[in-house]
Amino acid sequence: MATGLRLIVGLGNPGAEHAKTRHNAGFWFIDALAEKAGARFGLESKLHGETAKIQLAGQTVYLLKPSTFMNASGRSVSAALRYWKIEPEECLLAHDELDMPPGTARLKFDGGHGGQNGLRDTIAMLGHGKFHRLRVGIGHPGHKDKVTPWVLGRPGKDDEVSILRSIDDAIAVMPLCVEGNFHDAMTKLHTAKS
Repeated sequence: MATGLRLIVGLGNPGAEHAKTRHNAGFWFIDALAEKAGARFGLESKLHGETAKIQLAGQTVYLLKPSTFMNASGRSVSAALRYWKIEPEECLLAHDELDMPPGTARLKFDGGHGGQNGLRDTIAMLGHGKFHRLRVGIGHPGHKDKVTPWVLGRPGKDDEVSILRSIDDAIAVMPLCVEGNFHDAMTKLHTAKS
């Protein structure tokens, strides 16, 4: 039996000024997931973030939003894994993905950080990348010099609608992920027509 998810982390930057930025697509996802489950986040200082607990597929699943800023996300993720005694392979990190267009969401297990600073820090803290990722496409500005203002900027209306639709698609397959059925979750998500 494949191990299912016990911890879902949304990556982003804390603070109202970052809330609507592309870089916070991971927060958008986790906020939508919590809202759908009727859960509220509460600050958990020892875990360097905000946490909530939901029921998914008959299981208790912890939600985490690091309050450390993106490039120090690993501190919060590793603290939560230790505190709740959860293995990295039972964890999913939702993050923004430059290399995919808005409206696309993809599940992945293991691998590098692809330049995503939240993943980079988490991999550095854990010493490996053996955890699940939900990559939420935000599109690419076309030139590497424009990446920083792009990720820290707000998407246009059409892109925002597409991103939110892909988040809905991803939420729909989370029960499969909690059950450990990642194959079906991927098949369903990766063929979703946004």
